[in-house]
Amino acid sequence: MISLISHTDFSLKTKEAYKNLISNVIKAEGFLISEVCVVFFNDSQLHKLNLQYLKHDSFTDVVTFDYSDKQQVAGDICVSVERVSQNAKSFGVSFSQELARVITHGVLHLCGYKDKTLIQKNEIRIKEDLYLERFFLNS
Repeated sequence: MISLISHTDFSLKTKEAYKNLISNVIKAEGFLISEVCVVFFNDSQLHKLNLQYLKHDSFTDVVTFDYSDKQQVAGDICVSVERVSQNAKSFGVSFSQELARVITHGVLHLCGYKDKTLIQKNEIRIKEDLYLERFFLNS
């Protein structure tokens, strides 16, 4: 099951496109979906989660909590809507494109990808580009 929940005044109009993206990425990576929840927050709410659970005193666009078990993908992808909006402006892309990238990034973490090293960051970025082109940007 895939859920999209907002803990702020943000409302997502095209839920099915994002649910399909999540589902398609997980399937393309060879996993099954158990339960994935994308939760939308504002900057301060996500900062509190980042500090409380990861001990990172910084603002970020996404924090992922992975509860996956072997071939079953499960977890929470927590997204700062404010940060996504700022990033979209900085990168010169639409809000929906940047949101899709951030959600895909979170899904890839649930599939086992890391981004601590430069090599890992490059690998996850290549996967993001591949899946966005395949499953979102052309839809």
